[in-house]
Amino acid sequence: MSKSDYYELLGVDKSVDSNELKKAYRKLAMKYHPDRNPDDKEAEAKFKEINEAYEVLSDPEKRRLYDQFGHAGVNQNAGAGPGAGFEGFGGFEDILNEMFGGGFGGGFGGSGARRNAPRKGKDIRVDVTLEFEEAAFGKKVDIDFFRTEECDVCHGNGNEPGTATHKCSTCNGTGEVRYSQRSLFGETISVKVCPTCKGKGETFDQACHQCKGHGIIRKRYSRQVDIPAGAFHGANMHLRGEGDLGSNGGPRGDVIIVIRVKPHPFFTRDNNDIYYDLWISYAQAVLGDEVTIPTIDGKVKLTIHPGTPVGKQLKLKGKGIPVLNGYGRGDQYVRVNIEVPTNLNKKQKELLEAFETERTGGKKPTTGEPGTSEARSGKGKKGKDDKNFFDKMKDALS
Repeated sequence: MSKSDYYELLGVDKSVDSNELKKAYRKLAMKYHPDRNPDDKEAEAKFKEINEAYEVLSDPEKRRLYDQFGHAGVNQNAGAGPGAGFEGFGGFEDILNEMFGGGFGGGFGGSGARRNAPRKGKDIRVDVTLEFEEAAFGKKVDIDFFRTEECDVCHGNGNEPGTATHKCSTCNGTGEVRYSQRSLFGETISVKVCPTCKGKGETFDQACHQCKGHGIIRKRYSRQVDIPAGAFHGANMHLRGEGDLGSNGGPRGDVIIVIRVKPHPFFTRDNNDIYYDLWISYAQAVLGDEVTIPTIDGKVKLTIHPGTPVGKQLKLKGKGIPVLNGYGRGDQYVRVNIEVPTNLNKKQKELLEAFETERTGGKKPTTGEPGTSEARSGKGKKGKDDKNFFDKMKDALS
């Protein structure tokens, strides 16, 4: 089933700024939130759709990819092999808390019953810059980043080993506190994480000297990653479960590898095809030639047929970019450009004039005419020294 356009879902146009985008999202979230529409599956589905749309459009990089590639650019299901893939992003609890009083710790509903439920850790972004050919054929790269680990002194408890812990007096050990708030919709009971114990339900006399009571520390982590062949600029590859620690026993976040590809000095890429501009002389275009051109596989020979016009595209089948996570390769297209000779010397001018006389049979074509009928049909005058004449002209113009 095809997805709806994200801009249409939020009722905004493509030039919308971040403030107007947030206003549109807030209005629709108020309208379709499941707490306002109990047991309404359509409203719940709509709420999920507008959350997904806002998650993409509120992030500048993901919005750019969506504008360029549509839903495929932010597809959550594309993968890059075992343990890695292109994936989505987190929720928008901060906006919901602002709108509904902070009672949405997990799932739908405002009871806050899941405030202490397991939560996934934060994602970590790592940028990887590749050369053009490295992105085309793939590469093993070493990445380094900092992530949270359980403190190896207090083992995540937060207190200095050997010191006592106590039930939190603020929340009575529940890890959460309740607030009553009146609004246009009536009285709302919201539940928030206890500010004293940070949701743990207990306090301690002395904080751990290493983690300062947080229970976690940041450590450098390294690993080698296989960048798949065919990776493109702006692609996001996820390493699942290798980000920051989760809370309340939740899973780790992900490491998001953002691919950056350096521009090539003479190749350009369009999807899986490569384009290359070839410059040849006027004589080569008229008389034909065999030239050597570069490809990402190395140099190859290419035949230029006599009479090749400027702008003609020659295709080298299978010389393009390998298909990402698939089979086959794109093609390389060679665009022919002709260098028109300038600042000719006397001998070169004489040869060109002789060529024009030979081509037209001595008759001057009228304005707009490419030549006489004899010249167009190839029946102009020919002499026994034609071959030597064309060789001379080729040498002079090359």
